[in-house]
Amino acid sequence: MAASDESPMVRPTVQELTAAGVEEPPRQYVLPEQDRHGDLLAADEFPEPTPLIDLSRLTDADEAERLRAALQTWGFFLATNHGIEDSLMDAMMSVSREFFRQPAEEKQKCSNLVDGNGKDYQVEGYGSDKVVSEDQVLNWSDRLHLRVEPEGERNFAKWPSHPESFRDVLQEYASRTKKIRDLVLRSIAELLEIDEDYFVNQISNKASGFARFNYYPPCPRPDLVLGLRPHSDGGLLTILFNDDNVGGLQIQRDGRWYNVPTKPHTLLINLADCLEIMNNGIFRSPFHRVVTNVEKDRLSLAVFYAVDAETMLEPAPGLLDDKRPSRYRKMLAKDFVAGLFEHFRQGKRFIDTLKI
Repeated sequence: MAASDESPMVRPTVQELTAAGVEEPPRQYVLPEQDRHGDLLAADEFPEPTPLIDLSRLTDADEAERLRAALQTWGFFLATNHGIEDSLMDAMMSVSREFFRQPAEEKQKCSNLVDGNGKDYQVEGYGSDKVVSEDQVLNWSDRLHLRVEPEGERNFAKWPSHPESFRDVLQEYASRTKKIRDLVLRSIAELLEIDEDYFVNQISNKASGFARFNYYPPCPRPDLVLGLRPHSDGGLLTILFNDDNVGGLQIQRDGRWYNVPTKPHTLLINLADCLEIMNNGIFRSPFHRVVTNVEKDRLSLAVFYAVDAETMLEPAPGLLDDKRPSRYRKMLAKDFVAGLFEHFRQGKRFIDTLKI
């Protein structure tokens, strides 16, 4: 029986299932056989050197061309010399781990379910994705999802008070990723030979930015379960801080999955769907997923940047002419976001429905 959108079903967190010592994942987490295509872990190793971009050298023609090649081939790159000190990155990962190691009752103070009754689900807070039906396949992960932009709309009631340094560290980290966002967007505009501020100017003071802390506990059957279902990010740009010690992120190209290598103190930056539309599909947002690990837990922090809800999504005028027509139908950003959830549940890209 399907639940209404107003009454998400309450389930134990994945961390609680792991602590209880489950030997088989509950059926709600197991992918249907037709979606598994054999062993989920049977991905290929990355077929070429990882696209590594030095953000301090983007004005250099050779580095800019390396960025172009990475975006055209994969839609993502690993960023070095990004301006965030190793010490701040270490502190960010440390307080994140400390949050998830707290007792359940402490984490539930930040719950994304109002009053813990399951009747009022919020995007912000600690928990998991909204459950709307009994047949929904769940991700083997818990999360803490917090708004960081606009700064005046940060809901500190959902920000952890323990560890005590969490809020200060996140605020400093978010201020740095915002600068990286603008640098990368200007660099992409220059590659496309349009006004360097075109994409930055699409971000109003109302545009949202969210930090999502993803925690993937060990899974007894990683061949049957995904930490995060296949999807492309729906916003503008994603800046991801991956666990250095445990892999799990995979990206699809030409129908094949590839393991994305990790590198200490780098950031993985990928395009999202709204930016794909705005650049008229010259650079695409990557289709990706996260697999689980039977022995080790994994933690990542993704900062998702979006455009204002009232923004009309369409290719930049400078990228359209008689030989380059628009590849996508126009749509308001808020309507695009509304269509994302159902396609995410199905492991599909909503953006593909807008192609002309």
